[in-house]
Amino acid sequence: MAVRVDHAVTSGTFSLDGETHQVDNNLWVVGDDEECLVIDAPHSVEDILAVVGDRRVKAIVCTHAHDDHVRVAPALREAVRAPILLHPDDRPLWKLTHTDELWDADLSDGQVIEIGDTALTVLHTPGHAPGAVCLWAPDLGCVFTGDTLFQGGPGATGRSFSDRPTIEASIKAKLFALPGDTVVHTGHGEDTTIAAEAAALG
Repeated sequence: MAVRVDHAVTSGTFSLDGETHQVDNNLWVVGDDEECLVIDAPHSVEDILAVVGDRRVKAIVCTHAHDDHVRVAPALREAVRAPILLHPDDRPLWKLTHTDELWDADLSDGQVIEIGDTALTVLHTPGHAPGAVCLWAPDLGCVFTGDTLFQGGPGATGRSFSDRPTIEASIKAKLFALPGDTVVHTGHGEDTTIAAEAAALG
């Protein structure tokens, strides 16, 4: 049964360091007709479930713990009875949004998450957030970068828990090592490719 990538956009807010902004987040769901992985849980459980449909959710995989990526993760966990996966280095950010609840299992660099007849490899890419990860799906020719890499360059690093040299090092070491034609599915905005961003960032 073929694994596919489903996509939608959901809107809400992002808050950190005393500032709040309106944002549109990409929803990414990877799976076949029977089961799927949900990547991030931004603003609306209903919006996510509309993409999931009647499939079993195997896990909710968080690329990082900014509130616009994990706000409804606990509520989604209750709705679909699936574990939340997050890199432990993002605990300080997670606790800003969810003071009384934790995720279920830690992500680690190089970890492989199987779904259907394919697999996603976890790439720890700190910089935008300490525990930021990307999810590489070589069989599908794509990588889910959260807020680490966008069309036009690295994610923002002007707020708490972020660092520009760290994110650039992560991107060059982990993402630019992927095949150039790998499609980059981002946390916000349009797709790009590894080759296009490697040429721009140098």
